[in-house]
Amino acid sequence: MRRFLREVVNRGNVSLAAIVAIVCVVVGFATGFWLLFRIAYVIIFAIPLLYFWTRAMADSLDVQVTRTSHRVTQGQPIEGHITVRSRSILPKVWLEVEDPSSVPGHSAQRVFTMGSRGAMSWAYRTRTRVRGVYTLGPVVVSASDPFGFFTFRRTFGDQTTVLVYPNAPDLPNFAIPPANLPGEGRFRRRTHNVTPNVAGLREYAPGDSYNRIHWPATARKGEPMVKQFELDPASDIWVVVDLEAQHHVGAGEDGTEESTVQVAAAIVRYFINANRSVGLVTFGDDLRIDEPDRGQSHFTRTLESLALARAVGDVTLSALLLEESRRFGRHTTVVVVTPSTDEQWAYTMMSLAARGVKVAAVLIEADTFGPAPSPLPVYGTLAAAGIYAYTVKAQDDLRRVLSSGADPALGRAVPEAR
Repeated sequence: MRRFLREVVNRGNVSLAAIVAIVCVVVGFATGFWLLFRIAYVIIFAIPLLYFWTRAMADSLDVQVTRTSHRVTQGQPIEGHITVRSRSILPKVWLEVEDPSSVPGHSAQRVFTMGSRGAMSWAYRTRTRVRGVYTLGPVVVSASDPFGFFTFRRTFGDQTTVLVYPNAPDLPNFAIPPANLPGEGRFRRRTHNVTPNVAGLREYAPGDSYNRIHWPATARKGEPMVKQFELDPASDIWVVVDLEAQHHVGAGEDGTEESTVQVAAAIVRYFINANRSVGLVTFGDDLRIDEPDRGQSHFTRTLESLALARAVGDVTLSALLLEESRRFGRHTTVVVVTPSTDEQWAYTMMSLAARGVKVAAVLIEADTFGPAPSPLPVYGTLAAAGIYAYTVKAQDDLRRVLSSGADPALGRAVPEAR
């Protein structure tokens, strides 16, 4: 009863109905008009009846939520299935069920009526348009009376997250200058991948594949021993993504941020498929470095980093290259992806090249996405220094543009003057 009184006091329309009932009683006594008493009686009995009926509709419910997608690639759908069952013998009218989400364009809402011990289920598919981390749930069930006096809500399940990876087009070719290999071929690192190079042995650990077991050592030791592998002496590829906020224009799918991330993802995918060791450097809200490695698991980690990348940084590309230059040696190739028209980063690339680092750049032409300075000066600096440079405009086909440099004589498509 105390809860009922709180609901009555806290709801303006219920309070208004109660005031109308009181006025009808007072005027009825003053005038003796019998209809006013009938109206007051209806209101007095209807309010508690609607309260308990609405509350009963929100109770005795079981909701089952099945979400089949927690990690998807941009453009793929998020799928789910919701089942609502009633344990009550009373019918439930005007139930509203919603699975809220921060995914743009997501809608998983139903309004329906269930009979005695009834059930209702449906599936939803929401296409993901923008990369990032989003939330799903919990499911909210709302019940209200026909007059809107009372509304009761119940939540079911937990809030979950879904990660949308950036789309990484499959490039048929991507030409960059080859790096110098270290002397005598002794530049090797331990790796989780299986390679022809065995670095040593260690004890078996849960999760190790049986094809890693070294049977002669196992027989000698009397316990399982597995092989440790190391990478071939091949050059590392570092992809540096410029997330300095002041150089990015546009928003969402039509902005330079999205194009920059998509280009970086495509380049990483190309070299991972070629079994090359690829690292990633980004500086948005903080510095994130994925050390060079190979394999699909490493590709997934880099996609996670790119999915979270946001052009909110305040560190210039030139400063980032200088700060991380200790990672770049004669055995590495650095590929920069940027919309920046600041020539300073081009000079920094020249200094890296002077040290023997192989460098290349993908220049996102920001002036094709929105108001921005012309990229011609920085492109001229790169061309004068003999640095491989690709240019990407808004709405460009990345498969075609990023494969145009397979022939070095055709690799530099000069931006059109505007």
